[in-house]
Amino acid sequence: MSINGVLLIHKQKEFTSFDVIAVVRKLIGQKKAGHTGTLDPNATGLLPVLLGSATKAQDIIPRQDKRYTADFRLGAATDTLDIWGEVIEEKPAHCTADAVEKALDAFRGEIEQLPPMYSAVSIDGKRLYQYAREGKEVERRARTVTVYLLELLSFDEKTQSGKLDIACSKGTYVRSLIDDFARSLGTVGVMTDLVREEACGYTLSDAITLDELKEIMQNGGIDESAPYFRTVESLFAAYPELVVTDKQAHRFKNGNPLDVMRTEIKNAAEDKKIYRVKDKEGNFLSLGIVDEDMIKLYKHF
Repeated sequence: MSINGVLLIHKQKEFTSFDVIAVVRKLIGQKKAGHTGTLDPNATGLLPVLLGSATKAQDIIPRQDKRYTADFRLGAATDTLDIWGEVIEEKPAHCTADAVEKALDAFRGEIEQLPPMYSAVSIDGKRLYQYAREGKEVERRARTVTVYLLELLSFDEKTQSGKLDIACSKGTYVRSLIDDFARSLGTVGVMTDLVREEACGYTLSDAITLDELKEIMQNGGIDESAPYFRTVESLFAAYPELVVTDKQAHRFKNGNPLDVMRTEIKNAAEDKKIYRVKDKEGNFLSLGIVDEDMIKLYKHF
């Protein structure tokens, strides 16, 4: 029997995101699985795993923002911008906590960021990390990302190391952020640890490790009411709800559009707005989109 929903996994170090998916598939005996955003092998934290029909949502999830805690150290730079790379530059660092705090001001809000060479960004059909492994550096375009929150949680002036709390938009590279703000201080720096705390509206506190999943499967299987498992609908919590009648539910499930004027949003419908369409019992039917005077099927799950 196929499981449809979101499994919240706490990824450990030395696992790629693909490794996690492979283990999940094996443990639950289901091939249809994917994830909502890659975590580097040395990063840990929340990896929402999409199961069954939830995989259809991979490219249309409305909430793509992430939150991380990241450790850093000033004084050295590496080719990968993190502690696991090869040191390519060293500069003395004698920064105070106040100086670091002030430097962070310039990196809040919308910023321009150059993707690191060791990243999965594709240029001319090839990943940047593939070019990097060949010793090549290719021209990259800066991208606009948004940093909603950037707070210094701690800073040790003796070791020139600290910890950040970061909430940011999809496509933000924390390694690049650390490299950039370190250079703004007149030195260099590297990320020394990264934990994803939140993703797609879910939090790490509800996630389970692969070892815990193994134990769960040995003891009867996934409890779909447990905090570590979420419904397909939960991926679209950012969209408003639209409850329809039994007749409308039957019609909509068969792929037929609904007359906006015969629904509860008749006086508030906005063209191209997306809704979570549900029946009177609260069952999620699918996503619907307003198209002039009709509500059409946007995505079926």
